Amino acid sequence: MHLPSLWQALHQRRYLRSGWPWRCALYFLTSVPLGVALLTCLLVLALAGSLLTVVLVGVPLLLTLLLAGLPVAHVERRRLRLIDPAVPLADAHQEPPRTGPAAWLRTRLQERSTWRELGYALLFGCLLWPLEAAVIGTVLGVSGGLISTPLVMATADGEEARVIKLWLVHSYPAAFAVALAGLLLLPLLAYPLGLLAVGRARLTRLLLDVPPHQDDVHVRELSRSRMRLVTAFEAERRRIERDLHDGAQQRLVTLSMRLGMARLDAREEPLAGLLAQAHDEAQAALVELRELIQGIHPRVLTDRGLAAAIEDIADRSPVPVDLDLDLPHRFPEAVESAVYFAVCEALANVAKHSLATRATVEARVDQGQLVVRVRDNGVGGADGADGTGLEGVADRISVLDGHLLVSSPSGGPTVFRLLVPCTPAADRRLDAPPAR
Repeated sequence: MHLPSLWQALHQRRYLRSGWPWRCALYFLTSVPLGVALLTCLLVLALAGSLLTVVLVGVPLLLTLLLAGLPVAHVERRRLRLIDPAVPLADAHQEPPRTGPAAWLRTRLQERSTWRELGYALLFGCLLWPLEAAVIGTVLGVSGGLISTPLVMATADGEEARVIKLWLVHSYPAAFAVALAGLLLLPLLAYPLGLLAVGRARLTRLLLDVPPHQDDVHVRELSRSRMRLVTAFEAERRRIERDLHDGAQQRLVTLSMRLGMARLDAREEPLAGLLAQAHDEAQAALVELRELIQGIHPRVLTDRGLAAAIEDIADRSPVPVDLDLDLPHRFPEAVESAVYFAVCEALANVAKHSLATRATVEARVDQGQLVVRVRDNGVGGADGADGTGLEGVADRISVLDGHLLVSSPSGGPTVFRLLVPCTPAADRRLDAPPAR
């Protein structure tokens, strides 16, 4: 079930009956011990590092102080889910270009996010947690002090009790009245507690959510331009297929029919032999053209979707293919086309190189990804660099932010796995009428 944001929950009547007030209280309660531990570590690292720098022992301590924001930010990103779970705060750090501690340290010291996280750690350790301790202490102290008045009076032999150190009550009816006031006050304090939690979440996002670097913007724009090129290429492919199907193929069909009629009317040689030869050539050209159209863009893929297209591939495969398809909806055209031709390439490799007697194709949607697996019982040894076309499939899938994984040990089996992020295509239905 979709969980509304804390800000939205504050505007709903069932806010007090929901778990949000408890989540806010837990968030502020955990801030106090974390803040105390962080402040202690920062002071120890700063003092010990400064004093021991002259003997070079303090240099690693000072480096540790500079990197103290990394674990703090990691914990804060997870803790933020208590009060802002709608959009998780992603880690902004990049993978080092090489392995080893030196490359890792160089990469971290050059990142803006490292210094922003250090600033957040200093702010949290020196200022934020004392304020949060005051907030949660006020809420729990005032309400708890009022609610516990009868208990305090009972421990004082029932004579009197001091209410949160402000005034005295001298009877149990007055003590229970104060406790009732505390119970009524507790829900009212839940609203300012939620407002403060909203502000705290926004401050955390402001400091830890690093805006993308200009290079990242360029990379995303490059990815979008590649996707636009793929979409344009698929549209051009479909246009060529449509022109061949509706133009050249129809002309060849007409030519073949007329040659057949002329062949029936011609009884004398050599005209009858020439017409028979021309008719056979026209029939062969028509078969080749149909295969070419099928290879450019299969009509079944456009009309009925990916599952039907894979079934068509399996029917035409020289190696028997078992199917396990669970595709409940249509996908974007670029995704369907790329996956279709990837399965074609995989089954072609099974038929040509694997010496397999049987293959299996599985396809399903799992956590927002289209997962396709082609497995055979052949001899294995498939390699994307030996001209089998797997490298081209990997390049085409990578444009869609997908991955191609191939496992083919010597002796088999070969497993060809595709992972493609996808969303349902709302304007394309499995029961849609054939395209014209």
